[in-house]
Amino acid sequence: MTDHETDRLRRLGVGASLSQAVIRDGVVYLAGQVAEDGSTDALAQTRAVLRQIDARLAEAGTDRSRLLQVIVWLQDIGDFAAMNQAWGEWLGELEPPARATAEVKLADPAWRVEIIATAAIPG
Repeated sequence: MTDHETDRLRRLGVGASLSQAVIRDGVVYLAGQVAEDGSTDALAQTRAVLRQIDARLAEAGTDRSRLLQVIVWLQDIGDFAAMNQAWGEWLGELEPPARATAEVKLADPAWRVEIIATAAIPG
């Protein structure tokens, strides 16, 4: 994947059908992140997704302390407690962003969780 940049728009991890992140006017919009290993439970998948979010935010020049909004999609709403446990560990003492969580049918049945995040970029 390559990056693409125009005057005020920057795309990271550009692929055939999506960019992993789009930066515009000091805000980074992440594509939905899923675990690479779909054989694990919701807790492990959420932790993996949150590590990916950290990496994508760092690539964009920001971090989780600047999250504005997060959307969490769960294959099974019964996984809410496990997802929320990993979320709480990851967020720690930071003020939480606006967040929504819903049960949806994800593209791959092995995925338990998909997370989309939007964050401000300093400066």
